[in-house]
Amino acid sequence: MAYSCNLGSGQQVYLNNQGTQTIITLTSSSAGQQQQSTSSFSTGNWDAPPTVYRTSTGIILRIEASGRFHFIHLQANSIGVLSSPPSMDNADVLPLEKASAPSSSMPPMEPMKPMEPMKMGDMEMKMNPMQMRMGNMQMEMGTSAPSGKQFCSQCGARVSPGDRFCSSCGHQL
Repeated sequence: MAYSCNLGSGQQVYLNNQGTQTIITLTSSSAGQQQQSTSSFSTGNWDAPPTVYRTSTGIILRIEASGRFHFIHLQANSIGVLSSPPSMDNADVLPLEKASAPSSSMPPMEPMKPMEPMKMGDMEMKMNPMQMRMGNMQMEMGTSAPSGKQFCSQCGARVSPGDRFCSSCGHQL
């Protein structure tokens, strides 16, 4: 039997008992982003459905299996087994729902379109090769032939190809 619990803030936990293994899948989703982490623990067959608690230190899962209690701590995207029972002072029990296990595959991404040149006032930026122009200044990256115009990366003053220091601000080139 599998269960799910909504933890809030786009997080969901899926719990499944397969033979003697407890499989825990923690998913997080927000606009344009999805993360999933899965861990498996040897607990034995469940004697009862798990219990999910919200505590001041995170989410605690209590699994009763083979006559013992197992405690698992969920915090952010990490899943870890606790060696001793945690403090459950002021813990809230979260509702579980029967569920099927989450899909392990995400839908394929759409191919990205080439980036269009960006313009803002007298500034223009292009990709492939990367070029940036602002007023009479121009910078190119990824081209084999230098543009002939070079500028100090510190102050923007024009420098010659053989200069080791900027004559305007003294910056090492």
